[in-house]
Amino acid sequence: MFGNHFYHQILRKLVVAFGTTFNNIVIHRTNSSDEVTQSIRVPLAYGPKEKFLVRLDQQPNLTDSESANAFAITLPRLGFEINTITYDASRKLNKTQKFRSVRTGSDGVVNYNYSPVPYNISFNLYSFTATAEDGLQIVEQILPFFQPDYTLTVKLIPQQNITRDVPLILNNITYDDTYTGNFTTRRAVIYTMAFTAKTYLFGPTSQQKIIKTTQADQYTDTNQATAKREQRITVTPNPTNADADDDFGFSITRQFFTDAKDYNPSTDSDE
Repeated sequence: MFGNHFYHQILRKLVVAFGTTFNNIVIHRTNSSDEVTQSIRVPLAYGPKEKFLVRLDQQPNLTDSESANAFAITLPRLGFEINTITYDASRKLNKTQKFRSVRTGSDGVVNYNYSPVPYNISFNLYSFTATAEDGLQIVEQILPFFQPDYTLTVKLIPQQNITRDVPLILNNITYDDTYTGNFTTRRAVIYTMAFTAKTYLFGPTSQQKIIKTTQADQYTDTNQATAKREQRITVTPNPTNADADDDFGFSITRQFFTDAKDYNPSTDSDE
């Protein structure tokens, strides 16, 4: 079972989709006349919270002009990371169900994947700002879209045309106002938003031949020793050279038998 390499990049695509959701947040800074003097697009990066805090530690004192300027360049910013990956038994599907697609350039063969496995991916989104006002602007641009979920459409396996709507649920928000020394040496205002993405993970893609003919025999009795065959029903595609992705119909042929071994050569065909 293990050792056959496959990689659909589903988790990577989900990380990209999550980051893209929050990569266009802008904050405005105004003067006393409520005129916009500065418009800042908040940068977004993947990384743990501690990484950003270490970066902020490099400017611990805002009274120094050089440190204050560097601090202003560092903030505001957004960071996010995957927190946990857990199995979701409540969304379990029939594991024998198959998702099929025609294999390009190969006549009579289709690709298929078995039913995916449901998993919940937990993300943490961090908002780092130097002032409370900047933090409130960022949070207020995010919260109205989550009631409490926002749906992302992700192409999980483009080759199979498998696309899923992934609910992104906002679980909770925590607030942290960090500083050192007295109250004039503020370092950062941090909002942590916890999200859960309900996605599916697919196993390897396999191949199988297309079934173009089905045959069923009908008997007069369920006793296999004495039962006599009455008729045989054969179903084939119409036209017979149709591929799996063609628009085609079916031809049904019925053969009637007078004995268990011999049958009437006359047939009844339904197109």
